[in-house]
Amino acid sequence: MSENKNENSAYQGPAFWSYGFRPFFLSAGLFAAVAIPIWILMITGTDRVEFHYAPRDWHVHEMIFGFLASVITGFVLTAMPNWTDRSPLSGWPLMWLWGLWVAGRLASTGPWFTPLPSALIDGAFLVIVAAVVWREIFMAKAWDRLPIAVLISLYASANLLFHGLFLNHAATDLAERMALVLIMVLLALIGGKVTPGFTEDFLGQQGLTPRPAPFSRFDGFSVIAVGLAGIAWMMNLGPLITGSAFVAAGVIHLIRLSRWYGWLTWREPLVLILHLGYAWLALSFLILGGAKLGVGLHGEEAIHALTTGAVGVMTLAVMTRASLGHTGRIKHAGPLTVLIYLLVNVGALLRVFGPSLNPSGDGMLILAAGCWSGAYLLFVLGYGRMLLGRDLEEVAGQ
Repeated sequence: MSENKNENSAYQGPAFWSYGFRPFFLSAGLFAAVAIPIWILMITGTDRVEFHYAPRDWHVHEMIFGFLASVITGFVLTAMPNWTDRSPLSGWPLMWLWGLWVAGRLASTGPWFTPLPSALIDGAFLVIVAAVVWREIFMAKAWDRLPIAVLISLYASANLLFHGLFLNHAATDLAERMALVLIMVLLALIGGKVTPGFTEDFLGQQGLTPRPAPFSRFDGFSVIAVGLAGIAWMMNLGPLITGSAFVAAGVIHLIRLSRWYGWLTWREPLVLILHLGYAWLALSFLILGGAKLGVGLHGEEAIHALTTGAVGVMTLAVMTRASLGHTGRIKHAGPLTVLIYLLVNVGALLRVFGPSLNPSGDGMLILAAGCWSGAYLLFVLGYGRMLLGRDLEEVAGQ
């Protein structure tokens, strides 16, 4: 995502509603900081909160289709003007869209609605986001962005499938796997663009060589490899085929990552964190493949390598960089931002590998949750002021 530092010149209202990243990144940070502690209270028996879903289903749905949907929406709505050369969604349309996301969270967690209205309210959000993306692409004839529109449409369909299965008292596993596969492909596609792109900019500014390899057939093949492994997983083709496909995808993406020379960016954590997030993605393929083949970690920990690792690290990498760049601030990771990156990575490591080190008790899980959600809380505290748009001064400690 290229970074245009200028706010929407045609929009004259509050800065908070000028670009999608402002309300949706702030909301995603707040939600992650609150939802994970609630989940911990639920599974440890400390709190007997009753939602429409069982505790696990609520956790899965709200992190995949609530938290992550907010991050994706903020990213896409902010990147779209650069992709299409059109004005960003702002003002009342943005406010109503954000309000629908909030309504979806309330409908999924509270006693105000029965399951069917809750499904309709929550399901409508991603459908409308997909419609907005399609409209912008068609209006601008930005056909090279069609894969993004297709993936978001499928993502919206996975959410509808989740609700449909739940309303029919069926297992939601297929919808969960479908969403996770789409997330893998999105990360491989978008991460495979922004990571080498921003690395190229940084290395050029520093006068360093070599430079990241340009997008080639190998990169396209790497994305296809993830899609094929994901399809094998969704279709339950068996542990040998699925496991081997994921291991192969993991190796391919490690090779892809090595072509971007991320170790040369150690002086700027704002760039280095993108490489760490992509490393988590490749690692998650290897761990998931190993779990299918009966080697290494169990399936749940393997999935958390993707969610707490790749998703957690990459979302904060994008949220911090975009928040700085699009509000006209210096794109540099100060002490607070470095602490955010440290916490989310430690939280992911503890969540993925902690259960193997300490299989009894909830201590490791609680510590992992505290670090991971604490990273998002620090994002809200450190970046909330600039997202609210109260001033354009440098925020101390960034």
